[in-house]
Amino acid sequence: MKLVTFRTSEHVTHAGIARGERFIALNYPTVLELLRDPEGLAKAQRALEEPGKAYASHEITLLSPIPEPPSVRDFYAFEQHVKAARAKRGVGMIPEWYEIPIFYFTNNSEIYGHDQDVPYPVGSNELDIELEIACVIGREGKDIPVEEAASYIAGYTVMNDWSARDFQRKEMVLNLGPGKGKDFATSLGPWIVTPDELAARRSGSGASERYDMTMLARVDGKEISRGNFKDIYYSFPQMIAWASRNARLRVGDILGSGTVGTGCLLEIGTKIHPWFQRGEVIELAIDGIGVLRNRIV
Repeated sequence: MKLVTFRTSEHVTHAGIARGERFIALNYPTVLELLRDPEGLAKAQRALEEPGKAYASHEITLLSPIPEPPSVRDFYAFEQHVKAARAKRGVGMIPEWYEIPIFYFTNNSEIYGHDQDVPYPVGSNELDIELEIACVIGREGKDIPVEEAASYIAGYTVMNDWSARDFQRKEMVLNLGPGKGKDFATSLGPWIVTPDELAARRSGSGASERYDMTMLARVDGKEISRGNFKDIYYSFPQMIAWASRNARLRVGDILGSGTVGTGCLLEIGTKIHPWFQRGEVIELAIDGIGVLRNRIV
């Protein structure tokens, strides 16, 4: 299933299911409430088989699938990106990176959905994107064994970790952060795809679970980045197991993968494309999920 949160022209918000060009409304205000209901996914499946009220795409506005996630963790799980970004600064890999799947908490209040305008961060001159895939936690857990962690995933979505690199550069010198460099916007969408829809792309199981899914970024229709989810070093089960150590994961928590190789200007360089500007349209696409599009304003 493709689970969505949308708003109608009457300003009513629904969780729903995307089926082709139609959006089936469910009896929940957002996907978060649907996932919190132990019977929510089963009810959604029944609604898909016996659809009720449905809307055409021009009748609704897509929101972030989880408009107000309880928390957003962003990992650093693609080795190619980490190596390349550090090489740009003239430094090698940190050996400890291979020991734990490191993450930081980002702002869960500045969340944007598909086709929503993203404000340029005031005071910055170096706006960047980060092409990521994210998983959404579907049930609560703490100290989750890696062998069981995949069963906690409700689905996957596209994530853009917008980044003000000039802010971030100053913060990281102080050995704390990133903070304001990431504080202003994270985009998620256009929907959450449940794992069963991606089964044909899956290889491995448990800690070794991977998916063959091309990931690419375009600016104003021009491709500037291409990678693949299968190249991730740390799997989502490994990330979930680490994140849940001594801590409770809640339904609707977002875990971002970190940037796929070539997935940002910091890595590929501003000769490929200058720092992003107002008016540009960014599209992040992942095979099997869809396209997340935002205009910078």
